[in-house]
Amino acid sequence: MLILRLTRLRRRLAFLLLGVFITCAATADDTFIIGVDTYLMNKTTSPTNALRLLQAAGVDSVRDDAYWSSAEPWRGLMKIEPFWEMYLSQTQEHRLHPLLFLDYGNPFYDNCAKPRKPVVREGYGNDVSFVTRQLSEHVDFFEIWNEWDKENPVDPAFTKDYSEMVEDIARRIRANPRPMLILAGAVTRQGMDLGFADRLVESGILDHVDGLSLHPDVHCRTDARNTPENWIAWLRRINEGLKDKTSNKRAVPLYLTEMGWPSNDGRCGADEKTQAAFLARSFFLAQTVPNIKGMWCNGLLNDGPDKAETEQNFGLLNQDLSVKQAYLTLKAISPTLHQFRYDPQKSREIDSQYLLRFARGSEQIMVAWTAGSPRSIKVDASSVLGGNVQYIDTREPQKGLVDSGISWNCDEGRCSAQVPIDEFPKIITLGTRPALFALP
Repeated sequence: MLILRLTRLRRRLAFLLLGVFITCAATADDTFIIGVDTYLMNKTTSPTNALRLLQAAGVDSVRDDAYWSSAEPWRGLMKIEPFWEMYLSQTQEHRLHPLLFLDYGNPFYDNCAKPRKPVVREGYGNDVSFVTRQLSEHVDFFEIWNEWDKENPVDPAFTKDYSEMVEDIARRIRANPRPMLILAGAVTRQGMDLGFADRLVESGILDHVDGLSLHPDVHCRTDARNTPENWIAWLRRINEGLKDKTSNKRAVPLYLTEMGWPSNDGRCGADEKTQAAFLARSFFLAQTVPNIKGMWCNGLLNDGPDKAETEQNFGLLNQDLSVKQAYLTLKAISPTLHQFRYDPQKSREIDSQYLLRFARGSEQIMVAWTAGSPRSIKVDASSVLGGNVQYIDTREPQKGLVDSGISWNCDEGRCSAQVPIDEFPKIITLGTRPALFALP
């Protein structure tokens, strides 16, 4: 009995801390969430080792499915699967904040149809009420459905049905006493290009949820827009378009809940080094859009052994949990993403060169790479520095901060150096700026 009481007390303290995280995530402009889509919650095997690796990599949040068909295996019979509880308990132990998407149909309701008809919508609403009530102390984010637009991104009636459903479902989730973030949309690239996301914002969906979730995958684009740099240029245009659709022209809180590049040998793929370089570049570029609140990598594990199959090779890890370079890269860059703020005034994007400045108080760094041919750039220090340039090279992320062997050249109180850059971002230490000019 004493053990049970201590367990309950520990859980209450954990839930209190999670509530603090939710409040901060909902209100702090500089909070950026590093997430990963795990797809582990519906497996009966223990997720401990995989989640331990995510914690070690500095990941904040994990995203997974809460299937309607699992929560209601027979019509009117509601249950929470034991392996859901095991997974969520493990995420808490590893300080990973779960995002669950409440999704997909149930065979007892119009043969797994989307909840557009009243009877199906009521059934789905009852499922959401039950699941969120049962899991409210374990989950930090709920996402309403997954990629609704995939079936029909152009029909306004299709958008309207989703928007009306979200209003009802958000009300049901808000009935829970514990605060949690509610996301809606999970809009695919087609839905972003063909107006689904615009129509959602126009419908007033942001009056009911905390943010719009997007799945801006571009790995299979053939129009020269499948690189991180072209991806962010497109996403910035989408972002401005969404802002124009709001009633008061305000920025829309965006959560990129599924994003990544595969490392397959065939169509739409690249090698594992390119996957890692693209991951680093996309995370740093996402920082340049202030209303992007977080990004979740798709996904944790490769889904299969076929190296030619696109969908089997998105993972940060192989099926046997051996690490890919993308995992090592995420681990290397996560401290920068967490601790430093992007400085747009000092950053430059010129001729395929990306020289992004970040600050932590008076401490300054530059994240530099090129989307073109390797070259050498001049880097100016923030203060007088002795010795050699130090940086983290994401080409070799496992080495951490290294001495480059390149000396700083100082003259009349200013220091600079010529640093080679390529397609792998380098996180270059620049020293400290005078306190008067430091970012808060």
